Amino acid sequence: MEQDGVEIVGDITDIETIATGRGVRRLKHLRKRYGGRRWRKLKGIGTVRLASGSTRQAELHWYEAHGVGRKGLKIKRFLD
Repeated sequence: MEQDGVEIVGDITDIETIATGRGVRRLKHLRKRYGGRRWRKLKGIGTVRLASGSTRQAELHWYEAHGVGRKGLKIKRFLD
């Protein structure tokens, strides 16, 4: 699965909700661009493949809404 230039290898584990509803800072932007009503900001740990071809464990953050899916995937830090 590739999203925003980051290729995720395998599943994302240890998923936690960081913010919901009005706690999501980019809520207005997300609704305007993608629609949806109940946006959440989530974080989890996954293995990513970098442009160089190497794979690393990373903490990932993204936004998600029912019927819209995962948007704005970002690597926050590498864990290895």
